[in-house]
Amino acid sequence: MMPRPVRVSEIEQQLQARLHPTHLEVLDESAAHAGHSGANAQGFGSHFRIRIASPAFAGKSRVARHRLVYDAMQNFIDQGLHALAIEIIDSP
Repeated sequence: MMPRPVRVSEIEQQLQARLHPTHLEVLDESAAHAGHSGANAQGFGSHFRIRIASPAFAGKSRVARHRLVYDAMQNFIDQGLHALAIEIIDSP
């Protein structure tokens, strides 16, 4: 079965529901990875960058913060999301 491309709006909705971010940017960088491992023929939906701030990160280590994001994204990883860059930012 071919992986289903993931959409920015789906990621935003999932992260809003799970982590209640105070800042959220989701960038689909798939087109820049055409021909690389994990890229799909559609040119979108496989490589993402997330910039996020959330009260859920308070008092947690960098690793624990990233784990919260990965846990929230697991269903998309299972659907074919290949690469995820996470940038945790300080709450504004």
